[in-house]
Amino acid sequence: MKTIIAACSQNLSGSRASIQTALRTLLAVPWPSQRDIGSALQLLAVLQWVLSFLLLGTVSLLLLIYLLFTSLWLIPVLYLAWIIFDWDTPEKGGRRLSCLRRWTVWKYFRDYFPVKVRRWDGVGPPKTRRHLHVPATSFVSQLVKTHDLSPSHNYIIGSHPHGILCVGAFCNFITGSTGFEELFPGIRSFLTTLAGNFRLPVFREYLMSGGLFPVTRRAIGYLLSQKGTGNAVAIVIGGAAESLSCRPGVTTLILKNRKGFVRMALRHGAFLVPSFSFGENDLFRQVVFEEGSWMRSIQRRFQKMMGFAPCLFYGRGLTSCRSRGFLPYARPITTVVGEPVAVPKVENPSRELVDRYHELYICALLKLFNENKTKYGLSESDELHIL
Repeated sequence: MKTIIAACSQNLSGSRASIQTALRTLLAVPWPSQRDIGSALQLLAVLQWVLSFLLLGTVSLLLLIYLLFTSLWLIPVLYLAWIIFDWDTPEKGGRRLSCLRRWTVWKYFRDYFPVKVRRWDGVGPPKTRRHLHVPATSFVSQLVKTHDLSPSHNYIIGSHPHGILCVGAFCNFITGSTGFEELFPGIRSFLTTLAGNFRLPVFREYLMSGGLFPVTRRAIGYLLSQKGTGNAVAIVIGGAAESLSCRPGVTTLILKNRKGFVRMALRHGAFLVPSFSFGENDLFRQVVFEEGSWMRSIQRRFQKMMGFAPCLFYGRGLTSCRSRGFLPYARPITTVVGEPVAVPKVENPSRELVDRYHELYICALLKLFNENKTKYGLSESDELHIL
């Protein structure tokens, strides 16, 4: 009996020693720092955004089709009835939710990019967060204001360039993370996207809640005529065609024959405002096919049929910035909003009038680009090419 008790005592002593050793080893392991936790949250914020835009619509559609053949068939049937009832809402003001625009996730999304931040004072070069001596949790901005926008007018903001996923336009005009409403008091910002996105279940609700609308005459006209003044509708003018030429170091815009936004501005008396996101084309790498190649012709045909162009692009991986994946590289993005071009209200503008204000807009955009390019990563010799 004494032998059994002694053996048990030895086992208990050994177990205590093992537990104590394990605890000491655990405590010796360095815990993640606040910076590491912040970086992980930033990565997750960008991951959810990329997955939402690339997969949410398709996955939701496939899931609803699957549920039709299960005992839960009533769910997709009721949702289909809701979509039919709600079909025109995207083109009639949508359902913008302020709480979603102020979502904390978007602050981590913003901070993923090592942006040059600046509270605009009209003078001096921009300063980085390091120069401002503010902690990571303080308010920073990747949106630069050069002129005031009066709430007594409506505006069409031309957003350039398109890039692959329009990160700069989304972050600045849809989320509240960069302080658009603080920089432009009394102005409500909206962003247009492909009308086909609003045909996808669940994804349409996600887009509308953030303030996105179809890039159609009806939707834009409603925002500029039925919602009072102080509305700023951002349009990525280059569209899918411009995304095909997106690559680092290239500043080429598809704009020369894009005049529909000018005609809309004239019909509603909306001022034209150029904006340029420096660094947008540096977020991804793309396999660019030469004009005339069979792959480029396939991309063009797909673009005409579906409204967007399939791009072969890649970014960084999920676990390492040195691996390849579908997340954007952490490159600086700075969106500069330029001087508004005053536009009169003309119900039926002539072609000559449209051409005149289109030329004025291009001049304002070139001025904006040339005055700011050396501040945000480009050299004095870099030029903006407009096709």
